[in-house]
Amino acid sequence: MTCWFKLACLLYGSGHRVSCIDLAGSLLVDPNTVRSFDEYDAPLVEFMAALPDGHKGDDHLSVLSNGAPDLSEFGDVYDLNFGLGEDHPPTSMVLRKEFQRTILYQQSSQEDSTLASILLRPFPAVLHTGRFGCVDDGVKSPVNALHCVYIKTVNDRTLKAEQQEAMIHRWPPRKVMVMDTDHSPFFSAPDHLLELILKSL
Repeated sequence: MTCWFKLACLLYGSGHRVSCIDLAGSLLVDPNTVRSFDEYDAPLVEFMAALPDGHKGDDHLSVLSNGAPDLSEFGDVYDLNFGLGEDHPPTSMVLRKEFQRTILYQQSSQEDSTLASILLRPFPAVLHTGRFGCVDDGVKSPVNALHCVYIKTVNDRTLKAEQQEAMIHRWPPRKVMVMDTDHSPFFSAPDHLLELILKSL
């Protein structure tokens, strides 16, 4: 979660307690060994479960995705790693350096996008190939009991507008907020992101 350092600093400065959780495959766990989404988000689920009563928000945590980003317009953008051998599907992947600023950080400063490129690590391939959700497409899911807020990133080249709208339609949040930013507002507009987060509390 090192890419969130600006927002974490702003939250600290606003009097909030902040915990930055590294999901499986980011730093401490080899991404080539992560075989499922449950394994990937286990650190976050375990952290939430360990919180004292009154701080959990809800006993159930759901992580939702509407499929892999469609980056086909940019061509072949990933470097693939085959941890089980080349006769098996890839086990991890990472966006090639020449595409990172164009796709992820086009509104961020050159300094921030350079730092982000240094910090970027391969992620488990299961996250790209999987489709995650809840029974009944989320209609009867406990996620509907959560106070969910979706922040749309208008100039996002990773999650296109139609994909973001599909996610909002599939799992309607309590509120939709909008940022005129790229995929990485924690770099390109951290103060505005903080403002929206505080408004959503």
